[in-house]
Amino acid sequence: MLIAAAFGACGGGGGATQPPDAPCATATEIEGLRLRHAALAVLLAAASCSAGGGDAPCAPPADVDGLRLNQVQVVGSHNSYRRRTYAPLFAHLRNIRACLSAELDPETWDYDHPPLREQLDAGVRALEIDIYDDPEGGRFYNRQGLRWIGEPAVSHVAALLEPGFKVLHVPDFDYETHHVTFVSALGEIARWSEAHPRHVPIAIHVETKQATVADDLPDLGLTTALPFDAAAADALDAEIRSAIPVAHIITPDEVRGAHATLEEAVLAGGWPTLADARGRIFFLLEGAAIDAYVTGAPGLVGRLMFANAPPGTPHAAVVIAGNPVKDGAAIADLVRRGYVVRTMADAGTVQARTGDVTARDAALASGAQIVTTDYDRPDPRGDTPDSGWTNYSVDLPGGGGARINPVSGGPRAPARICED
Repeated sequence: MLIAAAFGACGGGGGATQPPDAPCATATEIEGLRLRHAALAVLLAAASCSAGGGDAPCAPPADVDGLRLNQVQVVGSHNSYRRRTYAPLFAHLRNIRACLSAELDPETWDYDHPPLREQLDAGVRALEIDIYDDPEGGRFYNRQGLRWIGEPAVSHVAALLEPGFKVLHVPDFDYETHHVTFVSALGEIARWSEAHPRHVPIAIHVETKQATVADDLPDLGLTTALPFDAAAADALDAEIRSAIPVAHIITPDEVRGAHATLEEAVLAGGWPTLADARGRIFFLLEGAAIDAYVTGAPGLVGRLMFANAPPGTPHAAVVIAGNPVKDGAAIADLVRRGYVVRTMADAGTVQARTGDVTARDAALASGAQIVTTDYDRPDPRGDTPDSGWTNYSVDLPGGGGARINPVSGGPRAPARICED
């Protein structure tokens, strides 16, 4: 329409009527204007706020700066550090799948993620990192599952000899990771955060693990894990401090403020505003370390991470919820009350194979502040006909990295929150 309005079309056709004496456009002129029009479209697209390539307009700063952290919704990645299982080992496990426990079902491992910085660039604003304790170093240096396929177990990864928490999914079998140490992963996130000071708060979900396949197969020389004790609980905070300035972390003490308990604070609207939380990070702790972490600092006083806890617990602020289809109403109730909730949009590669969006849509509608997925981008195999895969993925409606929470965000929801 812009081209037709700028030039009269000569030679008839298409029903356009030329005004008297209007100049006829040459083919070169029309092509030049078409190119300028295309360039203008690119510039207009670039001028829109971009955190994930969506089309929705940005909410005005006046509409979002006063929002509390719990009035925002983001998409996160599950097992964010994870790379594909070593292919020969994956193929072997597939061949003996019928003999394996659910823990070793390779069908649930058939996904991966790009490096953490690339996920953050794409708009992911919650990352999950699984860690095992290794205070002396070397516990996970040998990958004993490789012996099942006749390969040497030694990894030759020097960082695995260093003391400190290690990042991996299942020792001996599903160990491929973008970062072998917790400190390395945190450093990558910290550098990205420093370079993007207007980002909405990044949630780092730390799952502390101590179960291994050796628990079920104790006589096969597989790697065992250590329990998380008081020293390990303190070491968690020490490693976080070594990688991220405490001023950049939203802590339980900050949220508690003058309230008697953390739960009292969040139920009274104590989460920081988005204006105060931009460019910062907060941690959610799950798994084996929780008891030691809370016992060592009742109420999480002095701690750096929020701990998964049921409502009614003095330190309850973050709740990791289950099935959003079955529990959607309960999740929405928690969100309205002031808790931060994380739930899953998919699990075990099922949705990526079937294309079923029921759980995804329920998770987004529930108002869970963190909707976690294995597919913040579609599996590339979905483009191949009859591959058994679909183009299933999880994005916020309207695009971008964050939106006003559809349950707790008030009348402005669910407008897109931009970061520039």
